[in-house]
Amino acid sequence: MKTTHVAACLVVLCAIAPTAFAHTSVYTTLLNGPNEFPANPSLGTGTSKVTVDFDLLTMRVEATFSGLTGNTTASHIHGPILDPPANPLASVATPVPSFPGFPLGVQAGSYDQTFDMTSAASYNPAFVTANGGSVGSAMNAFFAGLDAGKMYLNIHTTNTPGGEIRGFFTLVPEPSTATLLALGTLFPVVRRFQQSSGRQGK
Repeated sequence: MKTTHVAACLVVLCAIAPTAFAHTSVYTTLLNGPNEFPANPSLGTGTSKVTVDFDLLTMRVEATFSGLTGNTTASHIHGPILDPPANPLASVATPVPSFPGFPLGVQAGSYDQTFDMTSAASYNPAFVTANGGSVGSAMNAFFAGLDAGKMYLNIHTTNTPGGEIRGFFTLVPEPSTATLLALGTLFPVVRRFQQSSGRQGK
């Protein structure tokens, strides 16, 4: 009985260990009209998630949206905004005139694309120029902006050319934090079970 429970605990540890060492960061945001600058009364909503893989140096952009009052004309990630953000607007950082493959001419849709962040094609050329003039320096500025909460995604439409809905990305707590907390509580449980089983066997 003791061996079975300890083995089960070890299986749990093996299952969560790879997550603790994943070199990724995830950022999420909610998109709406009030988040725009200036704010607008659009009832359109959406969500977006950005996943950065620091081993592959890629960025996956996922987005869904619905209820827009106009048809989509473009979508980008902008940033980083200035600090302090007296005017929470920033230039386009990702490809122009829009994300490649983003659904245009619609009021609802979804998007899922992975970008090679070592490629100049993944950036607005003006963003590269403004951030050191090289893809490497632009990539560092982009990632730093995400970490600082200074990058936003917005969707432009025919009714609101400057952007109908947007949201600032925030970093999702790393899974490794939860893993460490789990490990901190799991090992004492294993130890107590071993001690309890030992007393029962005497």
